[in-house]
Amino acid sequence: MKYRRSWCAQILLLSLILGLAGTGQADTAASQPDEGAKFQARVYADDQGNQLPYRLLVPDESDEPMPVLLFLHGVGERGDDNRAQLTHGKDLMLTAARDFGFIVVAPQCHAEEKWSRVDLPKNIVRFSDEPTEPMRLTLELIDDLSDRYDVDQTRLYIIGLSMGGHGTWDAVSREPGRFAAAAPICGVGDPAMGERIARVPVWAFHGDADRVVPVDFTRAMINAIKDAGGEPKYTEYPGVGHGSWVPAFAEPGLLPWLTQQRLAEQPAQTQTQP
Repeated sequence: MKYRRSWCAQILLLSLILGLAGTGQADTAASQPDEGAKFQARVYADDQGNQLPYRLLVPDESDEPMPVLLFLHGVGERGDDNRAQLTHGKDLMLTAARDFGFIVVAPQCHAEEKWSRVDLPKNIVRFSDEPTEPMRLTLELIDDLSDRYDVDQTRLYIIGLSMGGHGTWDAVSREPGRFAAAAPICGVGDPAMGERIARVPVWAFHGDADRVVPVDFTRAMINAIKDAGGEPKYTEYPGVGHGSWVPAFAEPGLLPWLTQQRLAEQPAQTQTQP
């Protein structure tokens, strides 16, 4: 009888311990902040009422003008929920704001729309004279944010993956005097723009096993820039498929490299056409 009571007491004690541990874990999980909530959900609208959803992350107030990081998502994150664009690269964006003082802007491309007019099935890589609607609105959004925040006009940076990589090449080709640096990841560019963007600091990334966006597209852009006298950085990941943004975002030198790049002068104009 004494043994039975002792055994029951041990079971009760063990249950209490496990119950407390479980409660502690639940409380911990509940108290953990939603990192995505740090990004303000906003919508930009032009004079005609065309809208572009975007997320904005503004660091604590700074005594100096703040650099801006524009992040362009891939095709799988299109839509109107103003959330999916944070699927990839959120940690990088949070680090950019927290540790490097970046204002981070992450617009969302509407479903069935694109950052640039690139048609891979037809092997069309010539950028159009006019930007797509999402790209036009994005460039206007940057102007709008520059009017509302203390922005360092010499330190606008752009990063994009996959379809956003296409958009990164498109944006710097369209306005090469505006961006201090660009980091296109597994994107398609227009080699005819090599001379136009030769002076833009570029660090491109791609996996050599990419079957969605073949690596030859990035190789062609790097060669075109070099032929025009530019000195782009290029990191190619052996055996990596289309998800080359994973190792690219993990590159410890990426954000420090961006911060080192500045425009020599204030950009003279915007919406410059190729």
